[in-house]
Amino acid sequence: MSGDAHPSYDPATGEVLCDVPVSGTDLVDEAVEASRIALKGAWASVTPAERSRMLNRVAQAIRKDAQRLATVECLDSGKPLREAVGDIETSARYFEYYAGIADKLQGDTIPLGPDFVSFTMHEPIGATAHIIPWNFPLVTTARGLAPALAAGATAVIKPAEQTPLTALMLPVYLEQAGIPAGVVNVVCGPGKMTGAPLTQHPGIAHVTFTGSVDTGKTVMMSAASHIASTTMELGGKSPVVVLADADFDAAIEGTLKAIFTNAGQVCSAGSRLVIERSVADKFLSELIKRIEQFTFGHGLDNPNIGPVVSKQQLLKIEGIVRDSVSAGAELLTGGNIKRPDKLNGWFFEPTILLAGDSSTKCVQEEIFGPVLTVQIAADFEHALELAEGTDFGLVAGIYTKDVSKALRFSRKISAGQVFINQFFAGGVETPFGGTKNSGFGREKGLEGLKAYYTVKTVTARI
Repeated sequence: MSGDAHPSYDPATGEVLCDVPVSGTDLVDEAVEASRIALKGAWASVTPAERSRMLNRVAQAIRKDAQRLATVECLDSGKPLREAVGDIETSARYFEYYAGIADKLQGDTIPLGPDFVSFTMHEPIGATAHIIPWNFPLVTTARGLAPALAAGATAVIKPAEQTPLTALMLPVYLEQAGIPAGVVNVVCGPGKMTGAPLTQHPGIAHVTFTGSVDTGKTVMMSAASHIASTTMELGGKSPVVVLADADFDAAIEGTLKAIFTNAGQVCSAGSRLVIERSVADKFLSELIKRIEQFTFGHGLDNPNIGPVVSKQQLLKIEGIVRDSVSAGAELLTGGNIKRPDKLNGWFFEPTILLAGDSSTKCVQEEIFGPVLTVQIAADFEHALELAEGTDFGLVAGIYTKDVSKALRFSRKISAGQVFINQFFAGGVETPFGGTKNSGFGREKGLEGLKAYYTVKTVTARI
C-alpha cells in the first residue's frame, strides 16, 4: 500500500463520500501473485460445472443486495437511481449468462487420417487485468470478470478512482458464492500509481481496458512489453441517422435515450444526430421542446439528468462546447454549467449544437457529456458520408422504414454494432466492440469469452 488515500465524491453535491486507500506497486504485485497462485492451485481444481454453479450464486448474491448496490452506485457515479438499478441487474445477468457456458467450453477433433488423432483443448489464458471506467462501474467489471472466471482465468480489477465503491463490494459476493481467495483481487488508485504497474506486470497475461484512446495506446504499449494480449474499448462518436421516412416518435425517443442516458457519459452514446434536411426543422423543434422540460437533481431523486462524474469532466465538456461555438457551430439549446437548487455538484445543461463544418470539435471529439451534435444531410448517401466522417467506429444507428437502406447502412458503416430503428437494444448477449479508433476485440456474448482462453492443439500418431 502506498499510504496515500484518494477521495471518492458524490458528483451531485461535490462532497467527499469516503477516502479509498491507494494501491501502490507493492500491493499490485501482491494482487497479481495471488491471482497466479490461485490459477494453478485452488481455482484449477474447481470443475467447470462447479464454476458454473459459483457464477450463478454470484448473480443471486448481487440480486439479493441490489438496492444497496444501486444506491452506492448512484451516490458514487451520480447517475439517476433508476439507471443504477438497471445497471445492477445487468451486472447480475453477466454472471448468470456466463455461468451457462462455463461447462461447455470444449474443443474440436481434427481429421488427419487413420494414423493420427488430433484435438484441441481450451485453457485459461492466465491472470488477467481489468481497467474499469467510471461511467458504468459494476457493469463493466462484470462484463469482463464473468467471462474470465467462466473460462477458468483469474483477475485483478482496477476500478476508476472516481467510482471504486461497488468494485470494492464485489469480493463479498464472490466469497459468498464460494469462489476461492486469490482468484479475484481489487486494487484502487489513479492510473499512474496503480494502473501502470498493473498493466506493465509480467505476470498479467491479458488486459481488458475501457477508456480513452490516448490511455489505451499507453496500456497497449505496457502490455506489449511482456507480450500480453489486450481487449481495447476506446469510446466513440457514434451517429444516429434519421431519414425522412423514419417513425418520428420512435426516432425522437431513441435519440433522447442515445445521448442523455447517464448524462451522455456512455462510450456508445449516439452523440451525433445525422438527419435529412426535409425533416430536420420539425425534428429539432420537438427535441428542444422535450429537452427543455428535463429535470435536474440528485441521482437518488431520479431526475432526467444527473451530474457528470467530476469537476474535471464538467470543465472539459464546457470547453469543447465553447470552442465549437467559436468555430462556427450554432448553439440551439443549453450550453451552460447548471446549478440545481441546493446542490453544488457538477451539472451541465442538455445541449444541442448544429455543426456547419465536419472538422469542428463537437463532430470529431468524444465529449462524454449531455451534448448532441447535429449534422444536416441532403439525402441517404450524404447521411452515410457524414456518419462515416470520424476516426471512431464503435456503434451506429439508423431510423428508416426502408429495409434496403437500413441494410445498406449496416454494411457500409464502420462500426462494431449497428442499431436499426432502436438504440442500445441487445444487452448481455450481443457482442460489443469497435473499429478504427474505437478499439478492437469483442466483449459480451459468446465472443466475449475468446479473450480469456487459449487453444492448445494435441496431435498423436496411433
